[in-house]
Amino acid sequence: MTELEQARQIINATDEEMARLFQQRMDAARMVAHYKQENGLPVDDLSREEQLINRNSAFISDEEYRSYYVEFLRNTIDISKKYQHRLLDGMRVAYSGVEGAFAHIVAKKIFPDGTCIGYGDFDAAYKAVEKGECDCALLPIENSVNGDVGKVIDLAFFGSLSISGVYEAEIVQNLLGVKGASVDSIKKVISHPQALGQCAEYIKKHGYESEESVNTAVAAKSVAEAGDITLAAIASEEAAKQFGLQKLEGHINQNSNNTTRFCVFTKTRREPAVGDNRFIMLFTVKNAAGSLGKAVSVIGEHGFNLRALKSRPTKDLVWDYYFYAEGEGNLASFQGRKMLNELSNCCNSVKIIASYEKEFKV
Repeated sequence: MTELEQARQIINATDEEMARLFQQRMDAARMVAHYKQENGLPVDDLSREEQLINRNSAFISDEEYRSYYVEFLRNTIDISKKYQHRLLDGMRVAYSGVEGAFAHIVAKKIFPDGTCIGYGDFDAAYKAVEKGECDCALLPIENSVNGDVGKVIDLAFFGSLSISGVYEAEIVQNLLGVKGASVDSIKKVISHPQALGQCAEYIKKHGYESEESVNTAVAAKSVAEAGDITLAAIASEEAAKQFGLQKLEGHINQNSNNTTRFCVFTKTRREPAVGDNRFIMLFTVKNAAGSLGKAVSVIGEHGFNLRALKSRPTKDLVWDYYFYAEGEGNLASFQGRKMLNELSNCCNSVKIIASYEKEFKV
């Protein structure tokens, strides 16, 4: 046997074993895709990819081969993701509004392979997941200028879904009108209350009347249908394209750092994991002096930092409230388990709706 024949024999045997391992790896990729669909997670996970590459490249002892192996790994990861994208093609993502709404834009960025389905309001989109019509719902929870989206926080408290991911998206509001309209011809603007709040200074400066709509894109649609040069919508550029409107003026929100935090809600409850460093909980306290202070103290005493604490009416009793809390720390740790146990003793109810590693920008 020549040296070439011997080398080819080794390659053939190695390729046969690699083919077996490739199928095994793709089977695992299918499992990952199934998990991501159930938990409303995107295919791309760049931090996990870098961890995998750094870990696996260390197995190569020959420095000359290492860069080639990293390239091999990246190609393998790309193939795995391509397969997952195909499997997730039928994923159904609920959002509030119509095409061109900011939620629709963000949903397509997070789930490029999913089918995004618009609903009339937050409640309908949330319940679509509860009823099994959709795999997950993307809903806004807070805006950096205009504050909390109370209706969504209430859905989280009264509903059965959990949050699988939190995403930050820059929101640029624009004044949109029909052909022939101008900034000076506009008398009234229509948009979602959050958008109107984000552009309050601009609206006041121009002396416009304002009218609320269930969604920014719905507002754009109604302006297009009205065909009135005195009427404008505050919405995205995508909404302008979708409904054939003109952008009369861009970036009209008063704060240049206008960001909305969106949450992905799913039926699957994700248990706190070792790598998690953020959490969102909802709790009610006993109707006794110092109950809220005691609950907050319990959280702090175990080394957890509260980033936000907000109260909302329970609607069951007059002047009765539940509390929405966002914190930093790992609930899967010994201190985390201990803290939750102590909280259960001083609270009427404690509901963990999210435990995650970090927030993502889209």
